[in-house]
Amino acid sequence: MATVRPFYAIRPREDVAHKVAALPYDVYNRQEALEEVLKEPLSFLKVDRAETQFEKDFNPYDPQVYQKAKESLQDMLNEGILRKEGQSCYYIYELTMGGRSQTGLVGCAAIDDYLNDVIKKHEKTREDKEIDRINHVDICNAQTGPIFLAYRSRKSINEVVDSIKKKRALYDFLAPDGVRHTVWKIDSEHDIESISLEFKTVQSIYIADGHHRTASAVKVGLKRRKENPGYTGEEEFNFFLSVLFPHDQLMILDYNRVVKDLNGYNNQEFLTEVAKSFLIEETGAEPYQPREKATFGMYLEGVWYKLTAKYEIRSADPVEKLDVALLQNHLLYPVLNIKDIRIDQRIDFVGGIRGLKELEKRVNSDMKLAFSLFPTSISELFEVSDAGQLMPPKSTWFEPKLRSGIFIHELS
Repeated sequence: MATVRPFYAIRPREDVAHKVAALPYDVYNRQEALEEVLKEPLSFLKVDRAETQFEKDFNPYDPQVYQKAKESLQDMLNEGILRKEGQSCYYIYELTMGGRSQTGLVGCAAIDDYLNDVIKKHEKTREDKEIDRINHVDICNAQTGPIFLAYRSRKSINEVVDSIKKKRALYDFLAPDGVRHTVWKIDSEHDIESISLEFKTVQSIYIADGHHRTASAVKVGLKRRKENPGYTGEEEFNFFLSVLFPHDQLMILDYNRVVKDLNGYNNQEFLTEVAKSFLIEETGAEPYQPREKATFGMYLEGVWYKLTAKYEIRSADPVEKLDVALLQNHLLYPVLNIKDIRIDQRIDFVGGIRGLKELEKRVNSDMKLAFSLFPTSISELFEVSDAGQLMPPKSTWFEPKLRSGIFIHELS
């Protein structure tokens, strides 16, 4: 069963929270991160992406960068921009985008739950990306970006959350991208105990977004255990910062594909190959957004098509039946010879937040072909994770993104 507990948060002063809060470190490239820090000097990116404090050709993985991150974090504490909470609390974090809200609980999950598969994964991690965050967390002695977790909704937890949301908010601000961020504190011993006990009856928690940050937090915890052989399991390094959302609060957006060429086929030859596995229907000049599973939009030479997977290629397997798998296994690989989308330079990905016009823009500039997909559902993510399988790369796009810098978890 799951262990989730409150923590002594380091968090920004109420009057500067909107300036400190930053999108996750991996949303930006280096130049974009630098521009953000120049635009907003209080941005937490100067901690999460400390290479912005060095010359542009300085190695972002140099030990000095992580040391600078630690110094910047300490400076923010010394200047009173960040403060450490005087008691161990949970928090409620609500994000509102486009009139739709999702509300999660901020607390710390246990690294043992990750190791014992109570916290389930659906994505492979890359060692180089892990090493970067391991160094960042270990040297800063803090987890600075929360992990996005999901669980099957519980009425008793929802009732506590709903009651707290009737009180005055701790933070309430609108970010430049139009997402509203609202935070409440749960400091009642009764409510804290109720939530902690209820999570002990939750059988599974799922990583929605943040596999690399989770793996890094766990590895730092294991490192600290080796360094402290007398550890009790209650030390902060045994836990990692998380925002846990009930499944019925979440929406996954489509994660679309653009391709550089037709693998040597002309247009008609390509359509003939596609027709072996998909029914093809021309829909015209307007972007086609799939409205059900096993259907796809395809944009080629200024024309949109609807593709419908033939029944003989559909599967009951939790992974093989995913739309991203149908497209990969029956079109991208056999027709376009794109074997591994993680490394093939002929394919790129466009998050659904950018809209289908972005697909047209890419095809009209540097690409030849685009595909719009029906979004993966949270129930599909749960099913794949429960089966102990991995989802294909670029299967899910979660929006809005959790901000870094609102909550920080110190490890000792």
